[in-house]
Amino acid sequence: MKSIRVLVIDDSAFMRKVIKDMLESDRRIQVIATARNGEDGIRKIKKLSPDVVTLDIHMPVMDGITALQYIMGECPVPVVMLSSATAEGADKTLQAISNGAVDFITKPSGSLSIENGQITKEIISKVIAASGVSIAEKPEETKIQSTDIPVQNRKQTYSRTIVTIGTSTGGPRALQQVIPCLPADFSAPILIVQHMPPGFTKSLAERLNSMSAVHVKEAVHGEVLEDGTAYIAPGNYHMHVKKRGIAMVVELSQKEPVNGHRPSVDVLFESAGDLDQTNKIAVILTGMGSDGSNGIKRMKTIDPSTITIAESEKTAVIYGMPKSAVKTNCVNHIVALNQVADTLENLVNV
Repeated sequence: MKSIRVLVIDDSAFMRKVIKDMLESDRRIQVIATARNGEDGIRKIKKLSPDVVTLDIHMPVMDGITALQYIMGECPVPVVMLSSATAEGADKTLQAISNGAVDFITKPSGSLSIENGQITKEIISKVIAASGVSIAEKPEETKIQSTDIPVQNRKQTYSRTIVTIGTSTGGPRALQQVIPCLPADFSAPILIVQHMPPGFTKSLAERLNSMSAVHVKEAVHGEVLEDGTAYIAPGNYHMHVKKRGIAMVVELSQKEPVNGHRPSVDVLFESAGDLDQTNKIAVILTGMGSDGSNGIKRMKTIDPSTITIAESEKTAVIYGMPKSAVKTNCVNHIVALNQVADTLENLVNV
């Protein structure tokens, strides 16, 4: 099998060696070169044409954010960012994702982290996934015909509606094309699980809130859900929704990961499925794996009138999660990313 050719860009010689060793512990990956800053990296991208680039954010001469802009403009290639787990690092990581990076990992720090097999597994899986991403312009601004699958459709039966959204790789950028397009009078709460580590979900919520008419926030345990507000599950916490009298409230927990994730989309969807006297809408956007599919099946089993939406393969960065959802035969609508917000508004604000 042809190796995935990777260029590692980092100002630390020690970190370049660590990342190289992690990646090359998988025989599918070959690190063809390393670079010490953005300028050096761009020269080597043009010369070597790697399949994937790992790119540090904080570097002298040319930092990762500036380098990414040049890469996307002059020599496009899938990029996985390496970020520090700080508030500033999270903000810059989300900026990088918005500017075209496929994904990110938190940068190893200290010998214990470097020896952690979970970090090695994560960077390998994300580089392999990135190698399959086409970074040619996605047809997000093109009108793609919605595919309606003949599953029983919901009629507006109840006075309350809840929208649940699950996403992973490519999700931050996808959410930026959905949440800011919803109107301020959107008449349902929106609960979002985005696979992200602690710290990054707060920055994601703040970034989306600055762009949106609806209010966007990181979810807090015990808070009452309000229409026109989007709640993002905090990193490392499952998010459940429960009925308390006539109100719906958020419950956060650190129960065991599901599908390798905490938060898990399945956990959110399954809890929403248990709500009675409520119209339920579940959305699966871009992401690796199958998280959310079991939740969709459970929601449909409990309440066949649940409406389910999957992002089209034509616009998904990674079609794993939407594809797995479609295979359940429980999806009502397959739509392009730029049509998700309109679809939700048509279903909710009737």
